[in-house]
Amino acid sequence: MNTPASSAAAPRTVRRGRVLAGLMLATSLAALDATVVATAVPAIVRDLGGFSAFPWVFSAYVLAAAVTTPVYGKLADLYGRRPMIVFGTSLFLVGSVFCGVAWSMPALIMARAVQGLGAGALQGISQTVVGDLYDIAERGRISGWMSSVWGLSAVVGPALGGVLSQYGGWRLIFFINIPFGLAAVAMIVRYLRENVVRRRHRIDVGGAVLLVLWTGPLVLVLLSAGTRWPWASWPTYLALGGCVVALVLFVVRERRASEPMLPPWVFGSRVTAGANLASLCVGLTVSGLTTFLPTFAQSVLGASPVAAGFVLAAMSIGWPVAATCSARLYMRIGFRDTALAGAGLLLAGSVTLLTVRADSSLWHIAVGSLVVGFGLGLLSNSTMVGVQSIVDWTRRGVVTGSLMFTRTIGTALGAAVLGAVANASLTDWLRSAPRSLRAELPASIDDATRVITAADTSQAAVEFLRAGLYLSVHRVLWGVGVVAVIALVVMLVTPRRFRPLRFGDAPPDAR
Repeated sequence: MNTPASSAAAPRTVRRGRVLAGLMLATSLAALDATVVATAVPAIVRDLGGFSAFPWVFSAYVLAAAVTTPVYGKLADLYGRRPMIVFGTSLFLVGSVFCGVAWSMPALIMARAVQGLGAGALQGISQTVVGDLYDIAERGRISGWMSSVWGLSAVVGPALGGVLSQYGGWRLIFFINIPFGLAAVAMIVRYLRENVVRRRHRIDVGGAVLLVLWTGPLVLVLLSAGTRWPWASWPTYLALGGCVVALVLFVVRERRASEPMLPPWVFGSRVTAGANLASLCVGLTVSGLTTFLPTFAQSVLGASPVAAGFVLAAMSIGWPVAATCSARLYMRIGFRDTALAGAGLLLAGSVTLLTVRADSSLWHIAVGSLVVGFGLGLLSNSTMVGVQSIVDWTRRGVVTGSLMFTRTIGTALGAAVLGAVANASLTDWLRSAPRSLRAELPASIDDATRVITAADTSQAAVEFLRAGLYLSVHRVLWGVGVVAVIALVVMLVTPRRFRPLRFGDAPPDAR
């Protein structure tokens, strides 16, 4: 068990297995709700209407979770993990109830935002508690189990959403959260013990507000520009302008605050900065592959939706397996070199995917996806455990929350940038289409997948569209390869030894 270096003591290891079960249940709520709604779109729209506003059902959830993750991390350091994760889970369940009884699309969107506000506490603080309860040698294995929740949810979520919406009604998707959430809260309240020394804190309310004001518009632009409005438009300029102003004010305030919400040292140390950049790369990679590999498998190779899900399942399997095994590796060669090995595997998997051709087999894609999963597992787990090991109890929530935050930003950034690359490539391809085919061709990548499977589409148009989709996804895979190179360079310049950070007047630098 970890020994705290501050006035707050780490949770005791009594009945850790039951605490872990509660944490995994809580994490599964956020993981499943990120994917389970996708297959219920037709049923929800048929009942509530408002198809044009439906994308906000996803965006409201992601946006709320992203902006609150670092806030929960800081509050967990001040007041303890248990109150924050119980509050977050309870808020998530309140949002689930309102989702289940939603009477209109705006009401559902608002309820999803409430869910997201609760979800911001679940993953980050769950990983923080793992850091409190387990020593470094155990933490890699346990973090791998936590990662498996997300991998399993990515595979099971869409199928579960389809089954529940078809046989039980789409509202059951949200109501089913209630028993699992209550069980998670009961286990955490009963078995998680913390010895937190009570003292008065000066909560950085202004910093929290400014954090939301600069991260909110940033995530909003990444989720919406290029899909709901053009990149070169006044909503983009207004949101980014407000983001920059709020960011400058936030940096100034955090340098002066006695207990800053997101302390400057989180990005001022070479170790923590390297870990956060690696987490950003993880988010970018996951976003690019989960968005476009199924499209490639179905629309270019002609695979079924189930078979297309197989290629993502390979990545979802590789990630937790590598994360579980990472402890043996970083105990021998260190955190940095384990992360470096992960970045190398990430690059190798990306190169494997780049060799995929329009006539390749699904196994070719699955192998590349599996290797990428191995790389992501080593990279994310070793950096997470590494930065948790160099800070004490009172700072572990902040560093864990920052890693979860940068990963979320990376996911949104990947969807925006790589999506723009794919759409631009396909648009240029469609403009070069022969005149005889133009009447049959769509205007976007989303419509392209529909037109390919339409019964009245000619074979010539199908072949032309498949070639265009192959080109656009191939360029996305080049983007993922560039991200892998960046991750490799980041790890090369990160210090080999992760030494405990010393906190003084100046930002620490672990060399």
